[in-house]
Amino acid sequence: MVNITLETLHKELKLLRRELYEIKKHMVDTDAILTEDDYMALQEYKKEKSGGKLILHEELKKELGL
Repeated sequence: MVNITLETLHKELKLLRRELYEIKKHMVDTDAILTEDDYMALQEYKKEKSGGKLILHEELKKELGL
């Protein structure tokens, strides 16, 4: 049988907290990564915007009678 003291548990907990902090610090926010589809959609949006093909939401609602 293994005899674990409160001091040992405390040290292990401190170590785990430190490791968790380091992991969180280096995690990548997956919502911040553009997929190829996201990138292509963004390029298409920029092209449509510069070509004047986009209208405001309010204009679209007016056009649709909403």
